[in-house]
Parts: sequence; C-alpha cells; structure tokens
Amino acid sequence: MTRIKELVAKLNAANQAYYNENREIMSNLEYDALYDELVRLEAKTGIQLAGSPTRKVGYEVVSSLTKAPHDVPMLSLDKTKDPQALVDFLGEQQGLLSWKLDGLTIVLKYDGGEMKQALTRGNGHIGEDVTHNARVFANIPLTVPYKGKFDLRGEAVISIADFNAINENDEYKNPRNLCSGAVRQLNSETAAKRRVLFYAFGLPASVGLIFEKKSEQLAWLAAQGFEVAEFEFVSATDVEDVLGRFKAAIPTASLMSDGLVLTYDDIAYSESLGATSKFPKDSLAFKWADELAETTLVKIEWNTSRTGLVNPVAIFEPVEIEGTQVSRASLHNVSILRGLGLCEGDKISVYKANMIIPQVAENLSLKSRLAQAEQGPESFGPKKQIPVPLTCPVCGGDTEIVGDPETLYCTNPSCDAQQVRALSHFVSRDALNIGGLSEQTLEKLVARGFVADFMDLFRLERFADEIQQMEGFGKKSYEKLIQSIEVAKDVPLPNFIYALGIRHVGLANAKLLCAYFKHDAGEIAEACKDENYLEILSEIKGFGESISRSLFGFFSQEKNCRLFDAALSVLRIQVPHPADDGERALDGLTFVITGDVTRFKNRGELQAFIEGNGGRCAGSVSAKTSFLINNDALSASSKNKKAAQLGVPILTEDDFFARFFG
Repeated sequence: MTRIKELVAKLNAANQAYYNENREIMSNLEYDALYDELVRLEAKTGIQLAGSPTRKVGYEVVSSLTKAPHDVPMLSLDKTKDPQALVDFLGEQQGLLSWKLDGLTIVLKYDGGEMKQALTRGNGHIGEDVTHNARVFANIPLTVPYKGKFDLRGEAVISIADFNAINENDEYKNPRNLCSGAVRQLNSETAAKRRVLFYAFGLPASVGLIFEKKSEQLAWLAAQGFEVAEFEFVSATDVEDVLGRFKAAIPTASLMSDGLVLTYDDIAYSESLGATSKFPKDSLAFKWADELAETTLVKIEWNTSRTGLVNPVAIFEPVEIEGTQVSRASLHNVSILRGLGLCEGDKISVYKANMIIPQVAENLSLKSRLAQAEQGPESFGPKKQIPVPLTCPVCGGDTEIVGDPETLYCTNPSCDAQQVRALSHFVSRDALNIGGLSEQTLEKLVARGFVADFMDLFRLERFADEIQQMEGFGKKSYEKLIQSIEVAKDVPLPNFIYALGIRHVGLANAKLLCAYFKHDAGEIAEACKDENYLEILSEIKGFGESISRSLFGFFSQEKNCRLFDAALSVLRIQVPHPADDGERALDGLTFVITGDVTRFKNRGELQAFIEGNGGRCAGSVSAKTSFLINNDALSASSKNKKAAQLGVPILTEDDFFARFFG
C-alpha cells in the first residue's frame, strides 16, 4: 500500500504538469515504467485508489475556458508494448491500424453544415470550449456538405517541420506541448500562428448516419473535407508485418506520434463489446518499446533562445539509436539537469522519445557515486556536478533561475537573443496592443535592420517600399499595420509601463505605480531613479524590494530613459477620470483569485473590477492577502490550503458581493 500511494502521487503530479501546465517532470520512459508497476500492484492486491491514474481519464478542467459536457464520454485506451497482444486482440476480426498522433484530442460538433463547437477531452465527461481556436486551425472545414447534426473526434497537432521552425533554440520540449498550449489559449492568435492541424479518427455519435464499418466512417469524413489519420487494414496474420511498415516510416513521418491504435473495423461487433470504467474494449494502443543506448557525457552546452531562456543541451559521444546516430539531447530546464546529477564523463543512457526526439533517460554513474558518498567524503572523489552558468552565453549578462521547474533566464534586456522577445511583449494585447506584428514578422523586421528598439516601430514609414516587398506583405497589409500602430498610440499609462518589460512589473503593479503618482509619467521616472528609491517606492502598497530594484535598474540606464521620453513624445497617454473623493469599497485590500468564475467572463474581468474599486490582486496567497476568492471554497487546492494555514478568509463570488457590495 505504501508503494501504491507513492506511485499514485508521482504519476498524478506528472499528469498535472503534462496536461494542465504543458510541461514535463519525468520522461515518457520513466512514466510508463511507474504506470506499469502500479497496474501490476493493483492487480496483485485487488486495491485501486480513487485517485489512481489507472482509474481517472484525461486531466481535470482547471482553466478559465468555458466548460461543456460531452454527449458521449471520452475514454482513454488500454495499451501494450507486445506485438503478440495485437494478434490476440484481433482474433478472427479485421482491424484498422493507425498512427496514435501525439497532440490534443478534440471533439467537433457540426449542425446545418457548419461547425458549431469544439471541445477538448477535459476529464472525459466535461471538456473546455476551444471553438474560437478551432476556427483558425489550418485544415478544419468550417462548412461541410452534410447538413445534419454530427460529432467527430480527432487530434489537434503541430507538424514536425513547423515545430522545428518554431523551436530553433529548444525552447519547447515537443510538438504536443506546443500544440496544447496553443489550443488552450484564450486568444486564437497563438493557434493560428502555430499552424495547428486537425486529423479525424472517428464518429462518437452520429445522428442520422449509419455505417457498418469504421473504414466507411473515415471515408465519409474524408468526403466531408476532413483530413483523416493514416491507417491500414490488418488481420491477425499480417498485423506484425504492417507494424514493421509503420515503424520504418517513423524517421520520415510529418507528424509526431506516440505509438499506434488498433481498432475493429466492424462497428456492430465493436459496440457489442462495451467498455470498462476507463477503457473501450474495441480499441488498443500500441506503444513502441524504447531502444536504450549507453554512452558518455562529454559536456553541457547552454543556448540562449530568442525569449531569453537559457537551455542546457547534453553533448555525448555519438551513439546509434533507431537507425541513426545522435550526439546531443536538450535537457530543457535546470530542474531536469539537477535531477540527473550530471558530471562530465558520466555514463548515461539515452533514447528517442516517440522514436524521434533524443532524450537522456538516466545517469548510470549517479548511483555508484551516491553509494561512494555514503561511505564518507574521502571516497567520493573529485567530481563536481555541472554548474549552472551565472552569465548568459550570448551577451555575458547576469542569469537568473526562476519558476518551478527551475528555468534559467538571461536578465539583460539588451541581450541580442532577447530583442525579439522584448518587442513581442511591447506589442502584446495588454501592452500597446498592436495587431499585425507577430513574432515572425518582428524577426524579419529586426533581421533587415528596420527595427532595433520599440521606438523604431513608430518610424516604419521610412521603409515603406521595402516592407511591402517582404514575403507575406503587400500594400494593404502594410497600410493595415501602420493604422494599427497609429491606433495603439492612444494608450493608458499603466499599459505603456507594462509594455516596457521591466522584470517583476506586471500590469497590476504598473497600475499601482501609476495610481500612486497620479498618472504623472515624469514623476514616476524621477522617483524610480532617485537614490532614495527604496524609501519612496516602499510607500506603494504591495511593492517590495525586488520590484523597486527592478524599476531603479531600468530607469538608471540612460538608454532606457531616452526611449521612455521619446515614447511619451509620440504616444497619446490616456488619463483616467479622477476617482470620487470618498473611499472606495476595496481600498487597501489585496485579493487572490483562483478557480472558475461565474459572474464574469474570466478572472481577468473580476481582477479589473476589483482594481476599479480600489483593491489589488496578487498571484499567490501570502500573509499580506486579505481574501482568497474561490467559488469552490471547500476544495483541496494548494491556494485553499495556504489560505487556511495563514488564516486568510475564503470567499465565493456571492460572498464577495454580499460582503462588499450588498
């Protein structure tokens, strides 16, 4: 029981990170090994905990996207790595063997020939509404010939080629994470920019549609304009041969897969089998057995991406895996590097995740080194774990470790690698909100020398002819861009301060800063570069030393002050109407918002309402928090637990309005 509980906790933590936060805290290899161990222990003991990942389906819906129920529950698939299991599964039946695409499962709902809704899997019963993003998927038909009502299931994916183009600096771990992050954004621009694709693999419920074969379903979907996941017909006698053909195609595949799916072609037979509480009985997932190879770590390289992220990359002696030689693998973040305990010269095992992306599976030298260390310092030897660099490999500026998992960033805003990141932030929705300036467009403008800093965005007319000749541009798109820049000049001061990208100064802190100095940009600049800045800024509620030092660091640089003043001469700063002399309802109070909201479209709207009534919003619960707002006041979330520990009252939205506005 102790081991079962330990495995459940580890696997659930991995699922939370993977499905809800688009990050990974363990390799696929480690996850599969722990999962299989849990399955064996549950079978041996006859005990299955309520929270076991072998019992739950998908991820819990935790985002602020609108929720909607599935008409037919979405179950996950049982899996195997044994080819003989596919033979046994088929028996006398004919089956379809197809790629198990590694993306985000989506249900599309059509009625009257038009797409009406798109839902993620969610928890299998309730999904997140991502219709706004599905409408910009690169290959989804928004209208179809069939005018009846039907649902279909498929996988949202990003092609390997598009992933590689976006991921030049190993910022993202795999296409699945990149796709999931795009599909679950509130703003559809990201999904469009990342060119998300959709591949159909079945009809879960088809009103007025009758098919005898699954292959007929797929042919009908193709006739409606959908791209269908590639498949082959198989029987027990040839399934292993077809399996080999799929495996041979992996190196040249255009889409990432994490195995194959085998399902019966006969729909009536499939429906007669029913399902368990978690798995349908008519389908089986096949996962490739990972080919491990041992090699020696040579060194760790550190690469700074265009976002300022400094990534560790393992360089090792070349080794052949899955038919090709590999000699490097991204470790993605500091937490993974430290978890492996790597030293130069260590023996490591490596593999290809999904038979494509090289990964470090294990540090084979670590166990023996730890065993030596237990015998005493004198037996440990001179080896030292590879250090995290204190300076950026591109510009030499200071680095900083932030977040969980621990991630390394360059703190120099003038770093060449961060130039595009800073510009992208400057034009983002909560900053200047300039449409038409995607990251790719900014990269082109920077590469051609048209833009060196944000002030150059207001002088693009100098290069009108050249920009109109750029790929993807023309006279109309250029004029539209110039108009967007002109409109963006009407901007509130807090949004401009936020656009500057000063570390620790988000939009909420920018609003507090501007309110304290009564929206006087000159006074803000003078206070932030005053030698007594710590004393001055400490008067602002919620401002600590780190925020104050960041502001001082920015305004103490002559270049930044010059750009700040130049921008003020161009922008038309919008000054808010002065507040009533009376005290506002939420003056002096700090709120943290978590979970779903019901009275507002999203948490951002509730935050704006609180700030408009004099309150302040923070991202985490602390001793300075006045109230935590959570409609699920009895949940066991980390914020609820923290509030209980600190004695912070928890209010539902109804409680909040009754207390302050009733």
